[in-house]
Amino acid sequence: MNFRGTMIGAAAGLFVFYFGLLLSLFFFFGAREFWEVLTHPSTLFSIRLSLLAATLATFFAVAIGLPAAYALSRFEFPGKRLLDTFLEIPMIISPIALGATLLVFFNTPLGAIIQRKGIYFVFEVPGIILAQFATIAGLTTRLMKTSLDEISPRYESVARSLGLSAWQAFYKVTLPLSLKGLIASVILSWAKAVGEFGATVTLAGAMPGKTETLPVAIFMALGSANVNKAIVLILILALLGLFTLYVVRLTGKRYRYD
Repeated sequence: MNFRGTMIGAAAGLFVFYFGLLLSLFFFFGAREFWEVLTHPSTLFSIRLSLLAATLATFFAVAIGLPAAYALSRFEFPGKRLLDTFLEIPMIISPIALGATLLVFFNTPLGAIIQRKGIYFVFEVPGIILAQFATIAGLTTRLMKTSLDEISPRYESVARSLGLSAWQAFYKVTLPLSLKGLIASVILSWAKAVGEFGATVTLAGAMPGKTETLPVAIFMALGSANVNKAIVLILILALLGLFTLYVVRLTGKRYRYD
């Protein structure tokens, strides 16, 4: 096999592997069983909770991550490399370890005060949002920094020389030029939040009708030998992920030709 064929064959092999895994899920039930599980109140609750929690977690991650990404992309300051390194923590330790760290924190005096006088996170819905935020914040910042790095600071310098303030140059020049990458970063971060399990189940628990996100519901369904429900939820997560990736590519294509 020639060089080109070898490389394409490797790509095709990966496609067959993942497509085969998804296809095998349809072996266990038909369309009627799928619809019954999909429309069950517990399934609909898990979908709503997952979408809501992931959206809020992504909002907070972007609200903090965008200015942080800009600072890392444009400025030099003491501790920059250390800060940049710490963004990798959610990617180098397991989500369960990250969730356990959050759980330990809320058992410290400071954590106890936060929960007693603020918001209760342990085994509560806010804990889901916090766990997802902790998982995606570093990734969100890293992705947005990559998008900002592609925009030359010269554009902002020219805008400043024409009388714009730093905020105006960011809003009117840098943000529009990097918009495609920023939108893709947000969408991918949201998709990762939807699929987050380890940190969520460790901090917020696995309580039916309360902290039962889609991944937690899959875990609980498998634990109770409810294979049909687990498969439906897996398919929902897979379809959400594929749709998200399609939107990212569609967004990129639209901005490329506009």
